[in-house]
Parts: sequence; structure tokens; C-alpha cells
Amino acid sequence: MATGTQAYGESWYWDNRYTNEPGPFDWYQKYITLAPIINLYVPKNQSILVVGSGNSAFSQGMVDEGGYKDVVNIDISSVVIDAMQKKYRDRPQLKYLKMDVRDMSAFASETFGSVIDKGTLDSILCGNNSRQHATKMLEEIWRVLKAKGVYILVTYGAPLYRLRLLRDSCSWTIKLHVIEKLASEEKSVNPLWELTKPIPLNNDGSSVDETLGLNPDVHYIYICTKEISANSNVRA
Repeated sequence: MATGTQAYGESWYWDNRYTNEPGPFDWYQKYITLAPIINLYVPKNQSILVVGSGNSAFSQGMVDEGGYKDVVNIDISSVVIDAMQKKYRDRPQLKYLKMDVRDMSAFASETFGSVIDKGTLDSILCGNNSRQHATKMLEEIWRVLKAKGVYILVTYGAPLYRLRLLRDSCSWTIKLHVIEKLASEEKSVNPLWELTKPIPLNNDGSSVDETLGLNPDVHYIYICTKEISANSNVRA
């Protein structure tokens, strides 16, 4: 049986964690710190999918503060999904479904305008057979996105470790933003980089080191737009 980070892709690990830690927890960033990026790339009038939602308050923030009307949340843990269904049973804007992001066959192709991921790809990359599972996850996200839909990936993974995985999996056009790991609700006087301004991004990502320096204390936000062309491998 896998232990520690190797278990991040296993439902039993998350069932145990959410049983023992039922309070709300947001991985990486809260809605209020990411709101400028969400508002920039995610229209209000579309269906949105949040993968690996856990018991985060992020989706509630999208509805209450952002004005979004249709936020679908999936998680591999039945424990947390049961809890969130009960918590938001009177909130039709928030839907919670038990589902593995690597197999979202319950959703038709091109269902969502946007997919948001805060840490789920990172969790899968910590587990066994990580490359295989991560590729399957990205292919499924690409499939359920509408053409020109966006996959917003919030991750600790620098371009050196994420660009090839993203580009090898599906047809994406990729922009990169960054946010300081300890971003607070109050605007930083001297941010490392303006959140809504994309980082210059070349093929191997080395331009990011040139712009920010080595090992910047940031979370990376990849804006991956689904492209469909005559040469695309359409996984419908």
C-alpha cells in the first residue's frame, strides 16, 4: 500500500484525510487572491469544472464573490463529496460529484467552458505511474472542454517540469502567469510580477528564469487554451 505522497492519487488516502480533517482547506491560493486571473479568463455565463475540489471554499468564492452561476466540483473522495453536497444542498450554483479526473466519462465531450485545477495534477504527479496518470487526466480535461475553452492549472511546477507534459498531452496554446506563494488579500506594494500580466514564455521555459530569477517563491498559473485544428488528435 502506498504511503505519504505516493497515495495522493488514491481515494482511500483522501477519504481518511477528510474524515480526520473535515474543516475547509484551500491548496495553494484562495479565491480572493486568484480572482483577477479567474475574471480575466473565465466568462460568467459558462459551465465551469473544478477538479479535485476537496473541501475548499474556492468554488463558494466564485459564486458569492465572483458571480458565477454554474460551478461543478469533482473529487475522488466520497467522504468529502458527501460532506460538500450536504453543506451546499441549498446552493444550486454549486454541484458536487464523486469522480476520478482520469475518467470523466460521465461528462460528454465539450461540456465545460473552463476547468480549474489547484494542485490536483501535482498530487497525481506525486503518485505511482505518475506520467501515465497525469497524461490521462490532461486528455480527459481536454476532452470535456469546449473548443477554445481554458484549463487553468495552479501548480508549484516550474515550466521546466510542466511545459513538456502539457504540450505532449494535447493541443494547447499556453500562457503563464505567476503569483507569490504567500499572496494575501491585500495587494502587495512590490509584487514580484503583476498577476494579470503573462510571463514571457519560450519553448523550454528558460525565459521565465531570465525574467524572475532562479527558484522564485511563486505558484505558476498555466492558462491552457484548447485548440482544435485539422491536424489535432481530437479525443471525443
